Amino acid sequence: MGEYAAYLDAAESAAREAGELLRKNLSQIGEIYFKGLVNLVTNSDTESQDLIFDRLSARFPGHDFLAEEGLKSLKGAEFRWVFDPLDGTTNFAHGFPVFCVSLGLEHRGRLACGVVYDPMREEIFWAEKGEGAYLNGERIRVSKINDLDRSLLATGFAYDIRETKTNIRQADDFLLRAQGLRRCGSAALDLCYVACGRFEGFWEMKLSPWDTAAGAVIVEEAGGRVSDFQGNPVDIYHPEVVASNGLVHQAMMDVLNLP
Repeated sequence: MGEYAAYLDAAESAAREAGELLRKNLSQIGEIYFKGLVNLVTNSDTESQDLIFDRLSARFPGHDFLAEEGLKSLKGAEFRWVFDPLDGTTNFAHGFPVFCVSLGLEHRGRLACGVVYDPMREEIFWAEKGEGAYLNGERIRVSKINDLDRSLLATGFAYDIRETKTNIRQADDFLLRAQGLRRCGSAALDLCYVACGRFEGFWEMKLSPWDTAAGAVIVEEAGGRVSDFQGNPVDIYHPEVVASNGLVHQAMMDVLNLP
C-alpha cells in the first residue's frame, strides 16, 4: 500500500456499507423515478449516495465530491471523490443482480485510486496508482489474448439511445470481428472485468466521470490501457472510453474509427 492507503481504506469501508444497503434493498426496491425517457433513479441510489457522502465527508471534510445523483460539492480542493452510488440502476430496478458501488479519487486532477464493490458476488476490486490492482486481496492482471477474433468484449448503450448518436453500428462491427460481445449494464464492472481478464476490451460513448473514475485506474494498474477512441490518455470527463488489455487496443480503435 502506498501514499493513498488511508483513502482506499475509507473508500472500501464506505463501498461495503453502501453495497450491503443495496443488497438488502434489492427485494424491496420501492418507488422509481425517471430523469428522462428511460433514465431512472431509485430511492436506493440516493440512500447509497447519502451514506457514502456522510462517511467520506466526515473523515475528509476538506475534500471535494462529485456523484451521479446531483451531488456537486466543489471548492477547488486538491482531492476530489468521484463516485456512483449505484452503477447499474436499470438492472437493480428490474431485480437483475448486476450492479455495484464505484468510488474513485482524484489528487490534483489525476486519478489516484479506486474501489468497485459488487455486493451480490461479494467481489471488491481496488487499485492505487503505482501499487497494482486487486480483487478480494489477490493481485489481478489483464488477459494475454492478442487477437480480436478471440476476444470477448463488452459495451453499453446510453440512456438517450433513441434520440442521438449511438454506438449501435459499432456494436454490429464488433459482432463481426470479436469472439463475443456482452452488455452487462454496469460500466464500472465492465472495466473491472477487463482488469481481471474476464473481458479483453470494453468501449462506450456518453459516459460520465463517475462511471469510469474507479474502473479506469483499476484497468491501468492491472496492466491494461484506457483511452478515448483516438488513443489519447484517459480523461474521465471525456464521454468516450475504450479500455483493453493493451494487446487488442489498436485493433479496437481501428474498428471504432471505421468510416
